[in-house]
Amino acid sequence: MDDDAVSSSGDLDSGTSGVAVLDRAFAIFDAFGSGDDRLTLAELSRRTGLYKSTILRLLGALEHGGFIRKLPDGQYAIGPAPLRLAALYQRSFAVGPVIEPLLQQLSNELGETASFYVRQDNQRLVLYRVEPSRSVRVSIRVGEEFPIDKGASGKVLLAFTEMPDAGRADVRERLWAISRGERDPETASVSVPVFGVVGELVGALTISGPKGRFDSPTTLTTAVKLLLANARRATIALGGLGSRFDVPIAKVEEEGFLVA
Repeated sequence: MDDDAVSSSGDLDSGTSGVAVLDRAFAIFDAFGSGDDRLTLAELSRRTGLYKSTILRLLGALEHGGFIRKLPDGQYAIGPAPLRLAALYQRSFAVGPVIEPLLQQLSNELGETASFYVRQDNQRLVLYRVEPSRSVRVSIRVGEEFPIDKGASGKVLLAFTEMPDAGRADVRERLWAISRGERDPETASVSVPVFGVVGELVGALTISGPKGRFDSPTTLTTAVKLLLANARRATIALGGLGSRFDVPIAKVEEEGFLVA
């Protein structure tokens, strides 16, 4: 039997759409793992269980549509078309309905101002915010802008929108930042990133309050835990990878109390 002789009767026998050609095309995409930049025809055949001749016909059509690229060395890689579709997928989600309920929950649980910042050039803009009912609180307005080089949310926005920098490596690794008295000498804040469908930064989920209430390691740890958990939820809801938060969350759990 020739090496193309893989029985098609058993191909894709579960979880199919009922349209064989689409199922086989999807199988080619699924063959690429997170660490695969390129695959050979033989490896695609091995991973999909499809004849090489079948794969070649599908690859030709997918290459024509921009979904697959044939590289100079004869291997195959994902083309640019899925990136465009991913961007369309991301825009199909309205950020507000995802973020606003989480801000309300964070503000209720922590008794502090919860906000969501995005970067606007060299400023950080308050896109959404929820304030607690307590009389002593940090008060900010939606649409208000602050310098991006001050505050926990600024640290997060810079860490994930600028070229990697040694000074921001800790924020990129642990996925949280804290500030005390940087913009306003009486306030403190903790912030974490929220990511989108292709791993890009969507914005910074932030808790702010009077500086004295953030002096306790217990308060800081509780705030970081809740922020990371809710940022994970928001990232998943926006089509991103929630697993990006697993290690930082586990590390906070292991350390018990945080001091920054």
